[in-house]
Amino acid sequence: MKKISLVMLMLLGLSPCVFADWELLNDESSLHYVSIKNSKAGEINSFKTLAGSVSDNGTVSLTIDLTSLETNIPIRNERMQDMLFQVGEFAEAHISGMVDLARVSKLEVGETYRDSITLKLSLHGAAKDVTSGVQITKLAHDKMLVSSLEPVLVNAEDYGLAEGIEALRVVASLPIISTVVPVTYSLVFEQ
Repeated sequence: MKKISLVMLMLLGLSPCVFADWELLNDESSLHYVSIKNSKAGEINSFKTLAGSVSDNGTVSLTIDLTSLETNIPIRNERMQDMLFQVGEFAEAHISGMVDLARVSKLEVGETYRDSITLKLSLHGAAKDVTSGVQITKLAHDKMLVSSLEPVLVNAEDYGLAEGIEALRVVASLPIISTVVPVTYSLVFEQ
């Protein structure tokens, strides 16, 4: 009986983040990428709908609704959804990885730590690991911010998207559209 009581006391003293998942707050989060055309013109694009969580063991799961693409030009949104992402068949992209929740639980509100993590990006029927420098900030006892320290470079060719980029280049009468895009993110999670 004493062993059970001791175990219960130890469990009660653990941080709540050990027991509860963290859910992504879409309205406070963002994921942007920059498309580069003609080797000199960059355009910032984003996705309006993100969903995700960090489990109690630190497993990160993020879903990007590709139909929520926002380029600020409606016809470009449609073309990129249809010709590039082919949202009829591939409506979502998925990102998975791990963060160190033990380090998060030790942070005071306002403190941060930096890390390098490996993320698996599943997009357009292909999956590839990418490395990202992250900064994790404890915003409140039950809230954290996970943000990129520098852009993550994603090569469209790795995900079978080069043909779609070529189709976009032709329809827009452009000499070139880069197949490598820098991606940044700022993700807020709450317990």
